[in-house]
Amino acid sequence: MKVTVVGAGNVGATCANVLATREVANEVVLLDIKEGYAEGKALDIWETAPINLYDTRTVGSTNDYAKTAGSEVVVITSGLPRKPGMSRDDLIATNAGIVKTVTENVIKHSPDAKIIVVSNPLDVMTYCAYLNANMDSSKVFGMAGILDTARYRAFLAEALDVSPKDIQAVLMGGHGDTMVPLPRYTTVGGIPVTEMIDEEKLNAIVERTKKGGGEIVNLLGTSAWYAPGAAAAQMVEAIVRDQKRIFPVCAWLTGEYGLENIYLGVPVKLGKNGIEEIVELQLNDAEKALLDTSAKAVREVMDVLDNMNSVNA
Repeated sequence: MKVTVVGAGNVGATCANVLATREVANEVVLLDIKEGYAEGKALDIWETAPINLYDTRTVGSTNDYAKTAGSEVVVITSGLPRKPGMSRDDLIATNAGIVKTVTENVIKHSPDAKIIVVSNPLDVMTYCAYLNANMDSSKVFGMAGILDTARYRAFLAEALDVSPKDIQAVLMGGHGDTMVPLPRYTTVGGIPVTEMIDEEKLNAIVERTKKGGGEIVNLLGTSAWYAPGAAAAQMVEAIVRDQKRIFPVCAWLTGEYGLENIYLGVPVKLGKNGIEEIVELQLNDAEKALLDTSAKAVREVMDVLDNMNSVNA
């Protein structure tokens, strides 16, 4: 059983490390375009095996996709962060080119792989991978909701002084300020969270969650990597071990929630075939309005990519 992580930066290396230490696959291939970078990270991870007591082999590759052949799952973390003076459209154009090339090379060597996209802007990069993979949308999806939900649950655990293990939550929509945390579907040990925290504090946590990525950037001067890498690894594990986990995932909608032809965060059942079911919650009017607003924002970014593709066609 082989899993590939494309992009050996902080997020990709963290994902590979979690997959290795949890023994999710026999082999984890780490690939990057920077000479020797993936090889060095993979070797460093492998040298922890005698300490952390696991058998998964980590293998590095400088742009040699032949080493990724036969991968069950491929995680794409490649892409550039937005730099000062760079417009959103510039970022989309740059990263779409990278994701397109990576997807085409991945599919060439692992035509049956499930593809998890982590590159930003997340929703539109998942759409880009889907356009270039030429495979069923159930096999191409994005990691965002697990990370956003983890932040939400971590903040709640802190506020309530309880174990994060006991907090379950659902979060929907795009990966960004328009994401839709759902307090009505949030529980602490099975107890509705609204019975354990007042509305004002809960709303503050929801707002903090929406800006969770920005909070890390302001503190570190760069994007987060421990939580995103672990979140992607959790998705890989659900697929490889056919766990049928219910996770919020960036998925292609074809009428669910009244939305179609859009990649958006929704709860799904994740198993060996990828997305095995999209779970449709009964949203109230206020929740549906928030989801529609989020979908509109995501569609605007998808339209930017579509327009670029039509110009370049």
